[in-house]
Amino acid sequence: MKRTLSRCLLAASIASLTVASAQAATTLRMAHFWPGASGINQNIFEAWADTIEEESGGELRVEMFPSGTLAKPDAIYEAVGNGIADIGATAQGYTAGRFPLSQIVELPGVAGTATQGACVLQTLYDEGHLDEEYGDTRPLFMFTTGPGGIHTIDTDVQVPSDLEGLRIRRPTAVAGEMLENMGANPVGMPAPEIYTAMQRGVVDGLSFPWEGLKGFRINELVNYHTEVPFYTLIFVATMSQRTYDGLSPEQQAVIDANSGMKWAENAGAVFDRLDVEGKQEARDAGHTIREIENPLENPDWQGPLQEGIESYLAQVEERGLPAREVYEAALVASESCAGNQG
Repeated sequence: MKRTLSRCLLAASIASLTVASAQAATTLRMAHFWPGASGINQNIFEAWADTIEEESGGELRVEMFPSGTLAKPDAIYEAVGNGIADIGATAQGYTAGRFPLSQIVELPGVAGTATQGACVLQTLYDEGHLDEEYGDTRPLFMFTTGPGGIHTIDTDVQVPSDLEGLRIRRPTAVAGEMLENMGANPVGMPAPEIYTAMQRGVVDGLSFPWEGLKGFRINELVNYHTEVPFYTLIFVATMSQRTYDGLSPEQQAVIDANSGMKWAENAGAVFDRLDVEGKQEARDAGHTIREIENPLENPDWQGPLQEGIESYLAQVEERGLPAREVYEAALVASESCAGNQG
């Protein structure tokens, strides 16, 4: 009888400890727009979440909301700011005009790979050039795609004039202006909407990095690719300051240890690997691929690209912001990050 009672008390104690442990865990809701099955979600965000849980001894857990299920792509940053999401990852360009200095990293010639771009963007943030743009959240790490090219359903784009009249999905207003300078009609929409828009004939093509063609299955719909690296899309993974302040010092230390350059470069490396896979997927499908080397020095392409750079810097300066100072800092960072070529 005594043994039975002891066993019952032991079982009850273990159950009580298990419940207490479960209750002690803090669940963080993370929102982003990439598909759950994508390499970006699995190899960046899920990997980050697993690290957070492991290093916190299970005290921190991350519940993932991919594909815009918690907040739409263009509302994710605001969702973090107002507490709908504890953590969010999104493209700064989805909130037009909100991150003008950050988007300088998107300009042609700043970065040649995603790893280099992530290093440049994170460096600018770490050096304090971008502080005021993120005052309402707590950035964890920043990263970029590799250079984006032009991909079309049935038009072989070899020179800018081949874009005349084509409806091309643009990722941001910055890239959109350059496309317009080349004669295209830029159309704005979040990445998850592209596939359906192309199926319905809403757009004739898009500007995208190779990684995106694979992750969003766009290679199924396009046949022509022009590798003219005229922009790089930037991203931020950021956290609600209120959520962070509510964590214990030990939990905050885990978050801090998994913020900054290490995870920026990890993300860049994932994008670079997926760029290779996306391009190979197009090759295997027999698509036509045109490669424009050094477009800023190419007689056909340099005009609209240089015009786009100058126009963007002038627009940001008109807002009273140090656009050229940050642009020069980005170019300096690009040199120091040149070893990070993916």
